[in-house]
Formats: sequence, structure tokens, C-alpha cells
Amino acid sequence: MNERHHRVLAIGECMVEMAPRADGAYTRNFAGDTFNTAWYLRRLLPEAWSVDYCSAVGEDRISDHMLGFMQKAGVGTDSVRRISGRTVGLYMIELDNGERSFSYWRGQSAAKLLARDRDVLSAALERTDVALFSGITLAILSEEDRRNLLEALAEARRRGTRVAFDPNMRLRLWPNVAVMCAAVAEAAEVADIVLPSFDEDGQYYGETSPLETIARYRNAGASTIVVKNGVGRIHAEGREEGVVTFDPQPVAQVVDTTAAGDSFNAGFLSVRLSGASMGDAIGRGAQVAAQVIGKRGALVGIDV
Repeated sequence: MNERHHRVLAIGECMVEMAPRADGAYTRNFAGDTFNTAWYLRRLLPEAWSVDYCSAVGEDRISDHMLGFMQKAGVGTDSVRRISGRTVGLYMIELDNGERSFSYWRGQSAAKLLARDRDVLSAALERTDVALFSGITLAILSEEDRRNLLEALAEARRRGTRVAFDPNMRLRLWPNVAVMCAAVAEAAEVADIVLPSFDEDGQYYGETSPLETIARYRNAGASTIVVKNGVGRIHAEGREEGVVTFDPQPVAQVVDTTAAGDSFNAGFLSVRLSGASMGDAIGRGAQVAAQVIGKRGALVGIDV
């Protein structure tokens, strides 16, 4: 791009998180896939970079608390709209040997309207080096609003913004598999960096190897693809580097896998944006994710 602004804009929904404690009670936090990545990026990127969030919240007290939390974390909120009569979504985590399941309440979530106004989106994307969104960002939007978002991202990309996309395929948020896969495919066409998980893409696209997943996103136009695979081998491809593989170190004790992929994305992007090799960037992503899954909750303290 012609001019660097050192700005990351993450787009999506932050929610109230109710996370289980060891004593059986719950702790209230704020989290959500793209916000999690923004939160970790703010801790990992140099201070010269700004990290902002693009979303919508209500005008109630819990929305006030959420915005205060973002600001205290160093994540900019100028691109978070406030919508009267709406509030923020909530989810509850249940854990079974470190594996999590979720229950959601987002019927009146203001974030479902984050892409309603195309002009607001375009303004938010100005002077942005990297824009990050996910399949969950898409899933909570109406079909018309998804089109607004993808068109705004395509326009920003033409101006030089690099677009990063995590498909984060959550079938329960979609009418059916076909609609979900079609939306992910359309989103991939506006992305430079795609960060899928093979346990999702392989299942829904009928792929038997991460290399098939790489080929599909390469054909969609992505220049950097990193296929996460749980604790298994990571496969990646860069336009200049070709295919790269990486075997993460085993984690001694997995406590909570919430935000494993989100934190990996942050670790990867935090050094890749500065020109690190694919292998070094994957290694940083794996290192960050390993710390996160050893603790409870989506947003935890890490060694930077």
C-alpha cells in the first residue's frame, strides 16, 4: 500500500461472557472472536500501532461497561455505534475436560446492525492497514448487511487495506450448511489473509487434507492462508514462500480452549505484519495460543 497507518480494525461482536470458576460460580467478562483477537493484538503489537474495534452496542449500563472495558484495554471505540433500544449479547461457557460448549442470548444485540449503514462502515475503514472480520461477523448480519460489509471491505482493499478473515464456521448461527459455505466463499474473495480451522472447513466442505483447504482459499484470491488444526500440524501457504508446516509443542494441561484460535490469529498477525517469515509467525501464534488454553476464560494474561 502507498501509505502505512499502523492501524488494525477488527469488525464483529463483543458479548458479555459468563465463564465458569473452579468453585462452580461464574465470572462476568467481555469477549467475542474478533474482539478477542483485537485484545491480544493490543498486547502484542508495538505501541506505534493502534487497534480499534468496529461494532455496535446499546445505550444501557452494560453497554457502558463494555465500552469502558475496551477503552481500558487500549482498544479504540470510535467505530462502535450506540443504538437506542438495543443492548449487547451474552454467552455462557460450560467446560468438560477443557473442551467448551456455549449457550447464547443475542436476540437484541446491537452488533447485528453494525453493517446497516454503508457510509459509516466506509468511514471506519479509512486509514486502516489491516481489517479483520470473521464468519461469526457475517452470521449475525442480515443478507443485505453482509453485502454492505463485503462491499465496504472490497473497496478498502482496493485502496490498499489488507483484509484478514477467519471463517469461524458456527452452523448454529446459519440457516443451513449451504448458506454458511456460500457466505464464507464470498467473504474469502475479499480477503488477503485467511485463517481457517481444518476441523470446520474439512467437515463442511468435504475436504480430506488441509492442502485442499489451502487450494480453495488460494483460488479465491488469498495470498496468505494458515490452516489451524487443533493440536495437530498447521499447514500454511504464502505467495512467496509456498507451503509451510509447523508442529505445535504439546500443552501440558489444557484448561479451557476458549479463544484458542482467536489468540493464535493475534500472535500470527502481530509478527507477520512486521515482515516475519511464515514459520516465525505461526510459531508466535502457537506460543500465544498455548498460554491462553492453559487458563480459564477468553482473555487472560500472557507473556509478551
